[in-house]
Amino acid sequence: MAKKVVVAFSGGLDTSYTVMYLAKEKGYEVYAACANTGGFSEEQLKANEENAYKLGAKQYVTLDVTKEYYEKSLKYMIFGNVLRNGTYPISVSSERIFQGMAIARYANEIGADAIAHGSTGAGNDQVRFDMTFLVLCPKMEIITLTRDSNLSRKEEVDYLNANGYFADFTKLKYSYNVGIWGTSICGGEILDSKQGLPESAYLKQVTKTGSEILSLTFKEGELTAVNGKEYDDKIAAIQAVEEIGAAYGIGRDMHVGDTIIGIKGRVGFEAAAPMLIIGAHKFLEKFTLSKWQQYWKEQVANWYGMFLHESQYLEPVMPDIEAMLASSQRNVNGTVTLELRPLGFSTVGVDSPDDLVKNKLGEYGEGAKGWTSEEAKGFIKVTSTPLRAYYLAHPEEKR
Repeated sequence: MAKKVVVAFSGGLDTSYTVMYLAKEKGYEVYAACANTGGFSEEQLKANEENAYKLGAKQYVTLDVTKEYYEKSLKYMIFGNVLRNGTYPISVSSERIFQGMAIARYANEIGADAIAHGSTGAGNDQVRFDMTFLVLCPKMEIITLTRDSNLSRKEEVDYLNANGYFADFTKLKYSYNVGIWGTSICGGEILDSKQGLPESAYLKQVTKTGSEILSLTFKEGELTAVNGKEYDDKIAAIQAVEEIGAAYGIGRDMHVGDTIIGIKGRVGFEAAAPMLIIGAHKFLEKFTLSKWQQYWKEQVANWYGMFLHESQYLEPVMPDIEAMLASSQRNVNGTVTLELRPLGFSTVGVDSPDDLVKNKLGEYGEGAKGWTSEEAKGFIKVTSTPLRAYYLAHPEEKR
């Protein structure tokens, strides 16, 4: 009986080669599984199915894990205002773990003997997929033809063509990974640290001029309405924000950081929805959270983002961090007004029932109602005690 192998199938060159080679040369019963976290259109998924069978797959399946990705991670990235190195919203990289988990579950369900992916040996995805499979499919062989044989694009294309499979695998100047939480851009000018990306490198062009107001409403930290329109489907709400913001080219930037394997990497990205949603959410939290809630949430959120990026989602501490992030959102309610313009936006104001700026004790810079002037002077004197004591002992150190 032929062995079963599940191939993490994107429809690209490496995974296409993997499906055909394992079916034709190794005699495997190939199950091509495309895990969709929001980056594939219906047309792309249909083409993937048709092509998988042309390549020799016994079975093709689309695994839709978009909502799982939101519920189990994306909403926590919003709660934590997660931006890697203060810049990158961990766009497609955070989706890989959920693609890997879905494919691993499928492999277990059909009793596969092996599991395969098309990652090379120079990037982060090999770590994300391998680690997930090692944990969730510990007895399955992991097959990585492109990595193990160090195959060139030409070798893979020539093999496919020689066996009657023809597709447009032209090496483009840029490579793109599209997901619900943004698009990453690699190649071209990014390979030269002195250069940035030209307008033509971005998939979504600037089509709007001037400015417009965008209002985002949150309930317990989750986005519930866009410009007054309520959404039960959080994915649809994110897509609505993306459509509005992308027309202004909002969310474009360049990220430079340390890869999992140790070298530094550079990637361009366009992520209108993440930057607008996180920007609005963080602004709302300034009005509704205490300073120590904001401080400690930022500490754990940084770790949460790092663990996601480095394929440590299954680390047992992650649910603990998620619990803290979720608890912090109980009073993050209200509507945030943003002003959008080409390539940028500004936060304007907040309307929240939990607004801590509005209180009966005093207005900043205006007048105090919760204490007297003598109490204020006493507070300041007591607060200064450690400094006064130190400089009485060390007057020569006064600056």
